[in-house]
Amino acid sequence: MNLFTSTVGRKILMAVTGLMLVGFITVHLLGNLSIFWGADAINAYAKHLHDLGPLVWIFRLVMLCLFAIHITFGVQLYLENKAANPEPYAVQKTLVTTFSAKTMVFTGLIILAFLIYHLLHFTVQVTNPDISAHNLPLVDGHLDVFTMVVMSFQKVFIAIIYLIAMVALFLHLSHGVSSWVQTLGWSTGPSQDKVTALGKLVAIVYGLAYIAIPLFILAHIVK
Repeated sequence: MNLFTSTVGRKILMAVTGLMLVGFITVHLLGNLSIFWGADAINAYAKHLHDLGPLVWIFRLVMLCLFAIHITFGVQLYLENKAANPEPYAVQKTLVTTFSAKTMVFTGLIILAFLIYHLLHFTVQVTNPDISAHNLPLVDGHLDVFTMVVMSFQKVFIAIIYLIAMVALFLHLSHGVSSWVQTLGWSTGPSQDKVTALGKLVAIVYGLAYIAIPLFILAHIVK
């Protein structure tokens, strides 16, 4: 079986890369949540990443490659399925197909667009140079990432972008987690319902945790 050309092989690659990306967003989330412990916590987290030097960019490039594989094969499989069934069925069977399952390719593309914006916003810091950490006064000789994040999410437009992206992430995970387990053959029959429920639970936890950051700042709970 050729992983890159066969349908099953590409689904397996999507499952594996998807799992690795979930690991990435877990680590990323834990670091981001340090903002709730105040400026010192998230600034120290940012300094730790900066001190890793080129290792951080190597890690980011690896994650981008994994994401590229995941989204490319996802779009390919979607288009192939679309081409195989060009005419809509007379009776749509929606009992076992959830909204999150039907919109996987679209939520994936939303997340891709958001990822590009997020890198330009907080990593390269070119979308809002007026509140870039590089243009803010240093705190104890280090970049003031806390102020940059707070000032960013106090702008309604930026907060809305992040909220929309996190809703897309929630929808993607709610189906993606159970799909990943099923693709690798780790759930069959009776266990599938439990896996589906677990996927939704994971999606809710990640979605709420990520949404809390811009929402709490926009509401001036974190300031």
